[in-house]
This record gives sequence, structure tokens and C-alpha cells, in this order.
Amino acid sequence: MVNALTCLLKKKVTEDYPVHDENLEAIGLKIKADINAVFGRSLAIRELDTGSDNATEIEINNLNNPFYDVERFGITFVASPRHADVLMVTGAITHNMATAARKTYDAMPSPKFVVAVGDDACNGGIYAGTYAVLGGAEKIFPVDLKIPGNPPAPAAILAGILALMKRAKDMKRREP
Repeated sequence: MVNALTCLLKKKVTEDYPVHDENLEAIGLKIKADINAVFGRSLAIRELDTGSDNATEIEINNLNNPFYDVERFGITFVASPRHADVLMVTGAITHNMATAARKTYDAMPSPKFVVAVGDDACNGGIYAGTYAVLGGAEKIFPVDLKIPGNPPAPAAILAGILALMKRAKDMKRREP
């Protein structure tokens, strides 16, 4: 009983290490303002793996962990392309995934944006030119933004989303 009480009352180890990244917070607040201006209240992203080694998916999944917590900035990941504003493609486009990727893109409502994340999705990466790979995402649909890296860091992915939001805001201004 004494041991349980001492554990409850003693100072916690994690209290001495506050984690806060001002640069990440600034990027996130800019993204949130742009999302509000362009899409209303939130940005829905559908992540599509077209033949990757899962390194990029791990970094995208890290965006939802407590450190990055992108939902506080209005970014959500959705399961259906019918609910998505952005298609985030990872991996080189393989012959076996080309039809499914195209159907996913076609199922998205307009306006639709495509982001190629990672070297494989941008240009085929180390798989470019092999027998099973068509190439990067631009081989089957128009790509609005490329985020290079193998894999790109979550902060780089957020910076890419910010660049996409600026582009979408400019497109919205040009509409009659």
C-alpha cells in the first residue's frame, strides 16, 4: 500500500520535458486559416498506397500522433474517396494498382487535388523503369503537388499541405 501511494505522490518524470515545436505550430495555424478560407472547416485526405515500401505511410500516420495531432488544424484522414478533398498518393504506380488508383481518383468529388508524397510517388523512385512499375503518380492522373523525400518527414508533409492550400486559395480567387 505504501508503494502505491508513493508512486501516486512523487513527481512524474515526463513533467520536466514539455514538447513544443513553434515552427510546427506556426505552419499548422497557417494551414488552418487557409483550410477555413478554401474548404470551410476541414480538409479531408484519402491516402492511397499504390506500391510503396510503407516508409511514407509511417510518416503520414505520424501526423495523427499526439506530437503532430493534425486534426487540431482541421486535417482529417478519411476512408472513402467520396469524402476526400485531397488524394495523397504514396508509392510508385504499379501495373496492378493502376486501375484501382484511377477508380479512386474518379470517385472523388470536384474540386480534387492530388499530392504525390515520397520519391516513389513523385517519379517512380528506385523502382522507376522496372517491369512492374508505370512510374510516378503523374502517369495516371494530374498531380498538383509533389513532396519529395524517402520518406519525407511529417513536418515536410505539413509544409507541402500548406503549399497546396495556398495554391487552392489562388485557384478559388480566380474563379468567377
